[in-house]
Amino acid sequence: MCKTKTSTHVVTPKPRKYLRRPSNSFSNSNSNSNSSSTNFTTTDYTATFSSKSSIASRTSLSSLRDSLPENPHIYHFSEICSATNNFLSKKFSSSSSSASWRSTIRGRDVVIFQRKLRRSLELHQLCERLSIICRSHHSSIIKLLGASVSGNYIYLVYEYVSGSNLANCLRNEKNRSFTILSTWLSRMQIATDLAHGLDYIHNFSALNSNVIHNHIKSTSIIVTEQESEPICAKFCHFGTAELCGEVGESKDGKVKKIEGTRGYMSPEFLVSGIATQKTDVYAFGVVILELLSGEEALRFVFDEGSGAYKRISVIENATQVIAGGGGGLRRWVDRRLKDSYPVDVAEKMVVLGLQCVDENPEKMPDMRQVAGFVSRFYLESKTWAEKFGLPTDFSVSLAPR
Repeated sequence: MCKTKTSTHVVTPKPRKYLRRPSNSFSNSNSNSNSSSTNFTTTDYTATFSSKSSIASRTSLSSLRDSLPENPHIYHFSEICSATNNFLSKKFSSSSSSASWRSTIRGRDVVIFQRKLRRSLELHQLCERLSIICRSHHSSIIKLLGASVSGNYIYLVYEYVSGSNLANCLRNEKNRSFTILSTWLSRMQIATDLAHGLDYIHNFSALNSNVIHNHIKSTSIIVTEQESEPICAKFCHFGTAELCGEVGESKDGKVKKIEGTRGYMSPEFLVSGIATQKTDVYAFGVVILELLSGEEALRFVFDEGSGAYKRISVIENATQVIAGGGGGLRRWVDRRLKDSYPVDVAEKMVVLGLQCVDENPEKMPDMRQVAGFVSRFYLESKTWAEKFGLPTDFSVSLAPR
């Protein structure tokens, strides 16, 4: 969850499970013990084997423990002050809604987000909500470790994840002709991670059935890699809406959204101010169209002819492409992919993205359906790549060129 640049590997995605597999160091240690201890006496051999097995077992258990959801921390405000040098440390990022600092708390590398409370929050309420949110665990969601409340602000402490946000990956300000997502499979990997992560939030997390993410946009998605893992995408800010009071129950039991980002807000929200899981689906559809085209969700460019600014929407452009037939698809899909992608799958992805941003929420698919479609399209893409012998395991760099 940062601006740090790192190398990434674009490879076939491994099955995403809610808990990571424990390391295989135990079996490796056993084989190494046998080969390295053959010249020892029986007593020494047994001691060595037992010692190495014990160490390997502890390593496996430690690895498993690290992958499990941990109890949330209620940090004392003094810890937040100390970690941020009384908020004088250089900010990790800053926006109109929050500021953040990268720091270390209780031995963990973290990012601290400062957000304004939309309504008062008692300590017991904070503990209850944190315990529920931290029960949720998925490889495509950045972990919330704990929180602290002081005055009108809440300080959310998330694990630090090395990488770069999706917006920067697609639109490199230093070199607009370069992107780390230079292959079709890398973009389908991102789409697959995000689809299954949001499906988990909506349908399998520890929260109630009305849970929404409420902060889906390309700047809130981190593209990263982990050791022995392919390039992947993770959602930031899961749980922020609940803890900050950005959502609340209305009389009909729906969730009311307080604020949003232009270009990602669904029409029904703009009219009613009521957010549901379908508003997340809408924002996800916009991200998919960004991912395919490399364009911003919404931008304004100066038109010299009219002397006014012209509004350019990625949704409107994608709609025109599909309405005009397949001829315009290659001109619309990000040119940095160099026409190296299955056109039929690309068209299916565009159609799926447009279904997610349908003006009628009743016609939108839910995230379980979306995740199924995206997974199918990924497999079709993989088959296409294997047919043409395209490499799927090369390395690229997050660093600017």
